[in-house]
Amino acid sequence: MNKPIGYWIKRLDAALELQLDASLARIKLTKRQWHTLGTLSDGALLPEQLEDVLQPLWGGDVRLRERELAALVGRGMITMIDNRLALSERGREKYHEAQRVVEEARQDLSMGIGIDEYAMALSVLERMSLSAERLAR
Repeated sequence: MNKPIGYWIKRLDAALELQLDASLARIKLTKRQWHTLGTLSDGALLPEQLEDVLQPLWGGDVRLRERELAALVGRGMITMIDNRLALSERGREKYHEAQRVVEEARQDLSMGIGIDEYAMALSVLERMSLSAERLAR
């Protein structure tokens, strides 16, 4: 098929999103919950700090954010320590489980693609992105 690069990038992005959603759903996590656990895996944060970090990933839907956080708290994965949100032991275990699932999915995705090919693809996409951003100014 002789399609432009934008076609393939959008198609790949959509497929990656579906794959990630399906992988995380198998362990009963949403992508937003995984992002939250991953952010807190680096250390406890004040609620407003967590919101600032997650804002670019989550957007402005406050009710959705509250619902996702409430689900993690309700499942015993996040606790409050000194007014900071922190991973519980259960949350840390779930985060590590999710990391394994996501890594397995990444390996499946790149099956048949050599390390050099993968590195080259990333390099080309990065340079094209930077060029496109520069030209758009």
